[in-house]
Amino acid sequence: MAIRNIREMGDEVLGKVCKEVTQMTPRTRELIEDMLETMYEANGVGLAAPQVGILKRIVVIDTTGEDPHILINPRIVETSGEQTGQEGCLSVPGKSGVVTRPNYVKAVALDVNMQPIELEGTELLARAICHELDHLDGHLYVEKVEGDLMDVTYDDEEEEEE
Repeated sequence: MAIRNIREMGDEVLGKVCKEVTQMTPRTRELIEDMLETMYEANGVGLAAPQVGILKRIVVIDTTGEDPHILINPRIVETSGEQTGQEGCLSVPGKSGVVTRPNYVKAVALDVNMQPIELEGTELLARAICHELDHLDGHLYVEKVEGDLMDVTYDDEEEEEE
């Protein structure tokens, strides 16, 4: 496994539509393992293949740090409710913005064995599913931001003063 470089906003690969995965190959398995390692190293909750420069319909998501979801050729088949909150992206480092997403999402996909699976999520998981699937169609969350992008601060003292 290897940590891959995360492409950042402005990289043309992030604006392209990804191709479906038709078969699981050793190279695709290696990509998935690398994506998980890259996501964890960057402290992310999700990562899509185009973010590491690969135009395949693959995303990895782990909102708990203990339960990674691997979705191949995912599609959202049901949504409901609404949530509005801060969102960031490993491809837009140091920035966040307010985005409205569904509060419940159901997606269908294939797993690493190319078997059909369903993934249902609410709140953060629903947000992550929507966010990562947008990447597969060449979209970044910044297109949906309400208002301006904000600088992310990691200094606890600054947060207390706000």
